[in-house]
Amino acid sequence: MLHELWVDPEGLQLVCFAGPQGDGARSHLAEGSVLVWTFEAQSHFDAMKQYHARMGWPPYVSDYPDSDMQTYAEKGWE
Repeated sequence: MLHELWVDPEGLQLVCFAGPQGDGARSHLAEGSVLVWTFEAQSHFDAMKQYHARMGWPPYVSDYPDSDMQTYAEKGWE
């Protein structure tokens, strides 16, 4: 699924689904927020792994690996 990384004027970041699935999350963005990156990910874990790599942070570690590593297709979220 396509994901987006947004940055607000204060530098706060939001990763969410692109399209209608992310409308709720994006509705909380401050005016002047900017879309800085779109990327495909197959699961929450995959999305966070890519996000951490882009930010130069240590590898993402999930507190819920069984759920987070399940693909969106396996969850029926296509």
